[in-house]
Amino acid sequence: MKQYIQALEHILENGKQRDDRTGIGTRGVFGYQMRFNLRDGFPAVTTKKLAWKSVVSELLWFLEGSTDERRLAEIHFGKTRKEVTDKKTIWTANANKQGVELGHANNDTQKELGPVYGKQWRSWGKDVGGEDQIRKIISDLKTNPNSRRHIVSAWNVDKLEEMALPPCHTMFQFHIQDKELSCHLYQRSADMFLGVPFNIASYSLLVYIFSEILNLTPGDFIWTGGDCHIYNNHLEQVREQVKREPLQAPKIQIPKLRSIEDVLSSTPKDYRLIDYSPMESIKAPMAV
Repeated sequence: MKQYIQALEHILENGKQRDDRTGIGTRGVFGYQMRFNLRDGFPAVTTKKLAWKSVVSELLWFLEGSTDERRLAEIHFGKTRKEVTDKKTIWTANANKQGVELGHANNDTQKELGPVYGKQWRSWGKDVGGEDQIRKIISDLKTNPNSRRHIVSAWNVDKLEEMALPPCHTMFQFHIQDKELSCHLYQRSADMFLGVPFNIASYSLLVYIFSEILNLTPGDFIWTGGDCHIYNNHLEQVREQVKREPLQAPKIQIPKLRSIEDVLSSTPKDYRLIDYSPMESIKAPMAV
């Protein structure tokens, strides 16, 4: 994860101040790219603790196609929604603020976010029975591995105004070469301190999951950011983090998977980081 530390340093040194929708303000640059070799280990940040269970839970939630934050709570905590009414997830604040402002259902057992990532991934274009981009791309990767059209998009222009949070990570593309699977993600808006380590881990895990289904080997994960920013109330935390020297990347252990149904029947406990001993956490508030 040296590339990530270098990205933070680049923004601290070269970033410009900008106002933003949260009112906090940011220091950022426009356009930045990082490449992670998944053959050498899993790119989990080691200079602070990664919320690994949250990474896995959210990805399984996306792949399930759910847009209800309380369903994410069920996946994360392994209990029914009636048992976790007092528990929060990384999407709770968005559901309680933007979701409510948009008029979506919001109570102790349901917190609707509108047609966010999972809806677009699994049912693009229609409220019911839309295009299942995940099932299609797995099929296309099997039957036409040399195609340059292995793309999944979450940026559904017709639905943006209904979403509690328009997609930050908007589009990703898969590429097969020499029996290796690689992925390139474009992220329009990148919270470099809190969000990006999470996003890198999430999409790298997706490469491992798809590689297992397709009987391929993980290759590279390429991350490209548009507006790459550090919130003004994260600057001191970032200065602390860049002083830390990254440790050796951990390995990952995932279950045997042969279909998307196998993925959806798995739980966060089935996905483990091996030899992961990160440095202590660095706390910072999330901008909503």
